[in-house]
Amino acid sequence: MTTTTRTPDEESVRAHIATARRIVVKVGSSSLASAHAGLAIDRLTAIVDHLAARQASGSEVVLVSSGAIAAGLEPLGFTHRPTDIAQQQAAAAVGQGLLMSAYTQAFGRHDCRVAQVLLTTEDLARKNSYGNALRTFGALTRLGVIPVVNENDTVATQEIRLGDNDHLAALVAELVRADALVLLSDVDGLYSADPRDPDAELISYVPADHDLVVDVLTPGASGVGSGGMSTKVDAARLATTAGIPVILARWDQAEAVLSGQRVGTVFATTAKRLSRRHGWLAHASSSQGRLHIDQGAVEALTRTAASLLAAGVVSVEGQFHAGDSVEVVAPDGRIVARGEVGFDSYDLPRMVGHTSADLASALGTQYARPVIHRDDMVLQPYSHHKDHDGSAD
Repeated sequence: MTTTTRTPDEESVRAHIATARRIVVKVGSSSLASAHAGLAIDRLTAIVDHLAARQASGSEVVLVSSGAIAAGLEPLGFTHRPTDIAQQQAAAAVGQGLLMSAYTQAFGRHDCRVAQVLLTTEDLARKNSYGNALRTFGALTRLGVIPVVNENDTVATQEIRLGDNDHLAALVAELVRADALVLLSDVDGLYSADPRDPDAELISYVPADHDLVVDVLTPGASGVGSGGMSTKVDAARLATTAGIPVILARWDQAEAVLSGQRVGTVFATTAKRLSRRHGWLAHASSSQGRLHIDQGAVEALTRTAASLLAAGVVSVEGQFHAGDSVEVVAPDGRIVARGEVGFDSYDLPRMVGHTSADLASALGTQYARPVIHRDDMVLQPYSHHKDHDGSAD
């Protein structure tokens, strides 16, 4: 297996990760536990040693850790990860305490305090709970406490199916405005094909404009994790489009990753950093409806800095209130943008297709304003216009 030649761009991304002031590190279930033996304390301790050293050097570390379900399997007598959601939730309820106890002890050896933060992706999809989570992380980091984040698998359902925390880690990285995201698992990087194929090549660097042609279907070998390479690539894409560089590596390469050595696969950022508000709209918010628009409106939104006006809306889908997040859909079905809508779904059907002047005359001046103001909108990555997303806050 070979790797590509190192480039100056790759060197700069690796150096950025090595010196990142705030770093989110995600550890997968397969790196921490097995069904027959439970938590692998030696592995967990080795990872913690490197993270504690990074914290001591002046960085802020946020740890996103899978492993609650895996840790609960052996105490409950399971020999493999169950497929039944209720049994997975029961395993998580047993395992989460064991997992946090292990982290508390391991970090305690370095005089580091830790805090348990349980989330679901739905928590981050709601604006109020997103803000609450942000304040909690801020308070913890100011107090020098390392947040240990896990999905709240005792109540989650869809997250367990999608899982292994890759998506959540990317959302947390964006929430806390991390300078880098590290994904640690039982694979040593991204390969051009199944790593068992002798012709497979380790991809050391994924530049911003690279279209990946890789094997993302090969599952891990542990039997306790729910994620795969596809979830890691998706998480990397989410983070890099939010302006956060990503590295994917094996759990025992943590020290090498954090020191900038050439291990794993690094992903360059594909866009400038979004403001928190625009980041939430683009990646975390839960859409409450859809606005279908005509091609003229598509061109106006993607080629200029225009707001969405009622004249460009063709139809309205779903029930929502002013201030909710909605998707803006082109005639060919592509999602052009996401934004906070300015009107209730009750009002919009009688407005579609009408100019602002017509609306002011027929319904009153309060209706002569954008359906979605440009400041409340984020275009999707494939759009023509690149400078749409607002500056970082």
